[in-house]
Amino acid sequence: MARRVQPQKPLVVQRANPPVLEPTETINSVTDRITSAIYRPTPLGWYIGFAIFFSLVMVLMYSLTYLFIKGTGIWGINIPVGWGFAIINFVWWIGIGHAGTLISAILLLLYQEWRTAINRLAEAMTLFAVACAGIFPIVHTGRPWLAYWLLPYPNNMGVWPQFRSPLVWDVFAVTTYGTVSLLFWYTGLVPDLAVMRDRAKNRFVARIYGAFALGWRGSARHWKNYNIAYLILAGISTPLVVSVHSVVSLDFASALVPGWHSTIFPPYFVAGAIFAGFAMVLTITIPLRVFYKMQSIITMRHIENMAKVTLVTGLVVAYGYLTEIFMSWYSGETFERYFIQNRISGPYWWSFWALMLCNVMAPQALWFKRVRTNLAAVFLVCMFVNIGMWLERFVIVSTSLHRDFLPSSWDGYAGTIWDWSTYVGTIGLFLALLFLFLRLLPMISIFETKELVVHREESETH
Repeated sequence: MARRVQPQKPLVVQRANPPVLEPTETINSVTDRITSAIYRPTPLGWYIGFAIFFSLVMVLMYSLTYLFIKGTGIWGINIPVGWGFAIINFVWWIGIGHAGTLISAILLLLYQEWRTAINRLAEAMTLFAVACAGIFPIVHTGRPWLAYWLLPYPNNMGVWPQFRSPLVWDVFAVTTYGTVSLLFWYTGLVPDLAVMRDRAKNRFVARIYGAFALGWRGSARHWKNYNIAYLILAGISTPLVVSVHSVVSLDFASALVPGWHSTIFPPYFVAGAIFAGFAMVLTITIPLRVFYKMQSIITMRHIENMAKVTLVTGLVVAYGYLTEIFMSWYSGETFERYFIQNRISGPYWWSFWALMLCNVMAPQALWFKRVRTNLAAVFLVCMFVNIGMWLERFVIVSTSLHRDFLPSSWDGYAGTIWDWSTYVGTIGLFLALLFLFLRLLPMISIFETKELVVHREESETH
């Protein structure tokens, strides 16, 4: 009797995820690869890039000098639109700085190993973004030489800041965020600064790195104190991810202006900040890993994971847009309904629909693995997001103010050449600081990458 042959199931090959660190990397090769980016001769491309961005810094200096001489009248702000490019750019820069704290603090507490290759770069990006953001509220007051009045400094007359003013809230939120981020970034640098000190061939350079390494020798006591301090700072930094941009959103939500007076703003702004921050990290990381040949350390695992976070936060932002539109209609309030109608089909309709294209439609491409693993495609999507998040702030500020409750005071708004030169100048400042960071300090955490090598070798042994 013939034996019945059971049909065989097709063989399914499980596709492994890309590694966090390529297996070719060893402890010595990791140190050599990261430190060589600093100790090798400066590439010509670095000089060209730094020269371009430093020239933009000079444009910023000229714009600010002319602003101090002439006043805020050189900007495009008018009676209904008293908040213009300055506040738009302030919120945009603060949002970009959010990803650094998220990658560094929250992913550290969650033991996510893929943060290792990008956390140092994201932390530095946070500091530079906060430095650019801090310029705008100060100059927007029109009297930057009196900015110290916003601080609760001891004085004989007993005059204190008006704590009901959103401007004071921003001062406390941004300075706290910047200070904690600086401490967190510097603490993580200490062991790597000691490595740079020990590898320096020039005595003067070794003394500089040694001074900032705080006498680090890598003893057990040093590592114990370091781990405690690093985790404490991570725990302190974590609430800042939610609190800082929530406070910034209250600048708008605490007002009675239609389009601003919304309880969805705090979570919506936080999600948008993480969305913009991860897009900027990808925008910077993708070219740098190619230019410095760091593909074996910054692998496709990092690119794909950051693309996934960008997609998720983009969906949250899209949900916020829909909720805002729905609540304006559902409220039955005449002013709220007109505001959303004006935003969609009014004089600034183009900015709203460009915003939807950049922040809602473009990130949907990241659903597909083929797109997430294509560097050019991810870079293009992130550029859309960078532009879209700036447009979001433009839409929130300008279209909510240019037509208020009194039709006789309606007016249009457009930035002047001085608005644009100041904005472009801060982009130059951001990138010039980034170039200096890449030239003087390790862009990737050396000791954390070494830990990945040790963990991999232990897992292979067992």
